[in-house]
Amino acid sequence: MRKTSVKRIFPLIVFVLLLIVAIQSLMLWFNSNYRLAINSLSDDVPQRLILNWTDNPATSVSVTWRTAVRVETPLAEIALADASPNFVTWRTQVDADTQQWEQDQHTAYFHTVTFTDLKPDTLYAYRVGSRDVRTEWHQFRTASATPAPFTFIYFGDAQTQLLSLWARTIRNAILNAPEADFLLYAGDLVNHGKNDQDWQEWFQAAGWIHSQIPVLPSPGNHEYHFNLIGQSELSPLWHLQFTLPKNGPVGLKESTYYVDYQGARIISLNSNENIALQAGWLETVLADNPHRWTFLTFHHPIYSASGGRNNKKLRQAWKPLIDRYQIDLVLQGHDHAYARGGLLGDSVKLRDKANGTVYVVSVSGPKQYRLRKERWIARAAENTQLYQVISVDGDRLSYRAMTVTGDVYDQFDLIKRDGKPNQLIENLTIGRTERRFNNTLKRKIGYLTIVD
Repeated sequence: MRKTSVKRIFPLIVFVLLLIVAIQSLMLWFNSNYRLAINSLSDDVPQRLILNWTDNPATSVSVTWRTAVRVETPLAEIALADASPNFVTWRTQVDADTQQWEQDQHTAYFHTVTFTDLKPDTLYAYRVGSRDVRTEWHQFRTASATPAPFTFIYFGDAQTQLLSLWARTIRNAILNAPEADFLLYAGDLVNHGKNDQDWQEWFQAAGWIHSQIPVLPSPGNHEYHFNLIGQSELSPLWHLQFTLPKNGPVGLKESTYYVDYQGARIISLNSNENIALQAGWLETVLADNPHRWTFLTFHHPIYSASGGRNNKKLRQAWKPLIDRYQIDLVLQGHDHAYARGGLLGDSVKLRDKANGTVYVVSVSGPKQYRLRKERWIARAAENTQLYQVISVDGDRLSYRAMTVTGDVYDQFDLIKRDGKPNQLIENLTIGRTERRFNNTLKRKIGYLTIVD
């Protein structure tokens, strides 16, 4: 009797299920009281989308964007990504926080959402907008809650000619390392941190990249400006455009911070101000560090690559902590040249033969300086736009410095050894021809070589 009843109602159950699926599919098309953000000239269209990690990237991430006008109900939507377009049916809506910005009779609105309670190592889709507008769907993956292999790309100064010449750096970096989990910027992202047009170029040069690959930036001196009473201060656009961890010292929130990512602690310092204050904070963060790998990034180098520069105060305040806690890699900018090496004590001439901390200075933009005469450096370059791809897998770190034309310019591995300094394995013949101004300022036209 029961089998007969089941047979009778089974077609009805199938019909109901198919009807539900059909209704959900129709909702994708008809249940939209908003328009897609396809008209970039419209003032209410979201612009400059950027993802930033929180201090717990396994379960949360922040997204920030701006509009040219005030919009009704700024919001973001998020869902578990799926190969089926029906994933949008199960989206969750989150209201955004909004801040107004005014400068020179120009007004804009910056909106931020932090997605929380996410699942580790999970692919999500999200979009942003308002009551009347939605963007396309973007995707990102949360971090693993436990140590796991990862890759990131490190950029030195972008700063000038962002759209015309720096764009090729970030775009080729993503083509070369599409598996990158996040991007790290060592300051001077733009030339004038208070200039909204500079930031427009920076975002436009990156296109969709910042909306899908989270960004960890450090402020450089060009993100600072002098206020009306002659004091140097961080551009207000920094805090409006980036939503970063607020675990730094008082007065330096979101410019000094750290992120724990899959077995590594990434620490960003602000080398522009309050050096001593940050030294105390840094020691606390390093002393309570449970992770196998530690990376430190800031703008002004501990040891300079270019002539006429000497950041002695930074060395005195931060170098002892770098040595004591055996930081693996220090990633810097500012000098508009490339240099990589290790150092002993307070010298600028002696290499660290113990293969401890590796220091890197790099440049990704077109503004280039000459190298200094003191050569503590194992590998260097002038007049060359680069980006660095860094991968961690267990006790091995692999580092590649790439030119924007796709050549490997520098390459090494670091191997963790319990109770000993890291082992550094050179994967590129040191001593091969370095790129310098005197051998790069040439161009060929047919059979002629012209020196500029």
